[in-house]
Amino acid sequence: MTDSSFKRLVDFHCHLDLYPNYEATVAERERDGVFSLTMTTTPKAWPRNLQVTKSTQHVRAALGLHPQLVGERSHEISLWREYLSQTRYIGEVGLDAGPRFYRSYERQKEIFEEVLSACAHSKDKILSIHSVRSAKLVIDMIDRLLPPTHGKTVLHWFTGSSSEAKKASELGCYFSVNSNMLSNERGRKLVKSLPIGRLLTETDGPFTGDINKQTGAAAISQTIGGLARLFEEPIEVMETTIIENLKKLLQ
Repeated sequence: MTDSSFKRLVDFHCHLDLYPNYEATVAERERDGVFSLTMTTTPKAWPRNLQVTKSTQHVRAALGLHPQLVGERSHEISLWREYLSQTRYIGEVGLDAGPRFYRSYERQKEIFEEVLSACAHSKDKILSIHSVRSAKLVIDMIDRLLPPTHGKTVLHWFTGSSSEAKKASELGCYFSVNSNMLSNERGRKLVKSLPIGRLLTETDGPFTGDINKQTGAAAISQTIGGLARLFEEPIEVMETTIIENLKKLLQ
């Protein structure tokens, strides 16, 4: 990807295939020039996600096995491995220790370990990582299994502690931020503690709003505005910072 393909907005974690019209949503991102990384929640969905995005300039598909689906789909890890060589982008992967998914937590850890190990072997992957109620373990596993020389990690919608964020930053992790994270004092305090040179924007659409509402460029612009206020920077400076961070990540 060349510099000419970079526009003003970045959505580094979204689920475009879950919108009512996947192809139209991708076309909208292309028209608006929004660099978008659309997640795959189950490897069985990968062939279609690849097919829809393979000829786009601004939209990329990530290959994942969502931790919330591991309980019923852990056997698809073999498919995930089969498709791994087809993309640089991995997501959504990680751990979820929330009450609804805790029953599969041990299996989630096994799957996440396989994912990190396989990505370390490839040495060129960029991962978007889910860490609900499990930030410490996710960060410890990244530290143990995926050194910065063997892959790059982006913690999506991070809700861990400031000390966990500090350790993740020391490991070279990036953080993708959405407007929900800036909607309360705790979230703003956590985001303010993150290094500005490691921030990206995301929507996590459609999960951050009504599935029929706009969650593309308008939502990203809202997040950039919130970040600009939080870091006391002009909006144009924050837009440029996010783009430069993306460029560094993709190097």
